[in-house]
Amino acid sequence: MADKTAVGEATAGTTAPRRTDRRRARTRSALVCAAQRLLAEGRTDVPIQKITELADIGVGSFYNHFDSKEDLFRVAVEEALEWWGGLMDRLTADVTDPAVAYAQSFRMTGRLHRRHPELSRLLLNRGLELTYSAEGLAPRALQDIRAAVEAGRFEVTDPDLALTVTAGAALALGSLLHAQPDRDDAKSSDLVALGLLRQFGVPGDEAARICALDLPDLDAVMG
Repeated sequence: MADKTAVGEATAGTTAPRRTDRRRARTRSALVCAAQRLLAEGRTDVPIQKITELADIGVGSFYNHFDSKEDLFRVAVEEALEWWGGLMDRLTADVTDPAVAYAQSFRMTGRLHRRHPELSRLLLNRGLELTYSAEGLAPRALQDIRAAVEAGRFEVTDPDLALTVTAGAALALGSLLHAQPDRDDAKSSDLVALGLLRQFGVPGDEAARICALDLPDLDAVMG
């Protein structure tokens, strides 16, 4: 009996912290989601009380997770970027040609503007500053560009400038897709990717072949 009691007490002792950790994680997630919604709407001048109302938590709980509103917004952007970049990592994991990996990521990103509009607006509202972020798509795109140059697939003398061109095209495409909801997002994304490949020195017929390759099922992956 004593042994069973000891086991019960030990179990109870570990269950409570786990429950507390889960509760803390849910609270933090709710705050981040609320911040991402506000960022997507371009509403960054709201008070902390408004954020906690959206998250459905008490104001006091805010400071258990973040030092300031700016700290929360920074984390919200970083986590959104990393989610998007991680998704591209999974979907291009088996691609060995860096030119194909670059084009595939761009084509899928174009399609994600429609499938995840709130996240898209969040990223679009942050603008070109995300081009130089250490999180998300920018460092992954730069890696693909450099690898494609080394493999002789791209004729690019300045990878950083090529990344800037890529980011500008991705942001402009996203803005256009939001402005024109009837526009074919897949066809538009593929046409822009085709233009970028040709700009980076890929012959037209090869660029067209790359942009006609089948893509992973985004709806299935996101579901």
